[in-house]
Amino acid sequence: MHRNILIEQIKQKNSYLCVGLDTDITKIPKHLQQNKNGIVDFNKAIIDATKDYCVSYKINTAFYEVLGSKGWDAIEETVNYIPSTHLKIADAKRGDICNTSTQYAKAFFETFKFDAITVAPYMGEDSIRPFLEYEDKWTIVLGLTSNKGAMDFEMQRLVSGDKSQGNKTLYETVLETVSQWGTKDNLMFVVGATQASELQDIRKIIPENFILVPGVGFQGGSLAETSKYGINKDCGLLVNASRAIIYAGSGENFAHEAKAIAQQYQAEMQEYLINI
Repeated sequence: MHRNILIEQIKQKNSYLCVGLDTDITKIPKHLQQNKNGIVDFNKAIIDATKDYCVSYKINTAFYEVLGSKGWDAIEETVNYIPSTHLKIADAKRGDICNTSTQYAKAFFETFKFDAITVAPYMGEDSIRPFLEYEDKWTIVLGLTSNKGAMDFEMQRLVSGDKSQGNKTLYETVLETVSQWGTKDNLMFVVGATQASELQDIRKIIPENFILVPGVGFQGGSLAETSKYGINKDCGLLVNASRAIIYAGSGENFAHEAKAIAQQYQAEMQEYLINI
């Protein structure tokens, strides 16, 4: 999906909501757990209920991989059901030596027809380059995550021999470096909503790139703070909500309840988009 199409969708829907289809077979309604196609039926119902209020869907592959070949089939069927108007994200956090990443890129961009994939930057440019070679596809690089383990490496300050550079954190170095490998048209970054206070400084490093923001909802991230510090002239945000939406209801009326929560997010986002 080209950047202009994504921006147009945001404007049309007054929304930058991404719905996370992190579908856990043990958490979907009981009547679907007994159905051999329950996960796909659940996902389709969620998509039908929320598609008017979001611009993207994110599939965390771990929740499907655990089911073996049936899980991969569910991924493929779900991706094919998502409307072409919505950005389709594989939350797979891949990244390996170049020839391996080449196969990952083919798998998610060609076989499964995703528009975007999350990747880990630890192994450097050659591990990310194969994803960036695809036209109108997005590589979403882990920047500053919302888990407590972010303190172990991401927030550590690096000692620089050049005093004018100061002691930057590892995540700042990652953002600065990786942003040079691609463009605003094919590079996004992950910044957790629980790190919203850092977004103002992050925007100085990547002023034009889109940022995928997980952690709103059950993880306690603030949509208001994220929007205040993260929105740029093109919006530049995709805010993901997973459990807060897809598990809003646990009975047969689950899709209607998911729709209501998605609509609430969209209404709040509309307020934040007024001034851009």
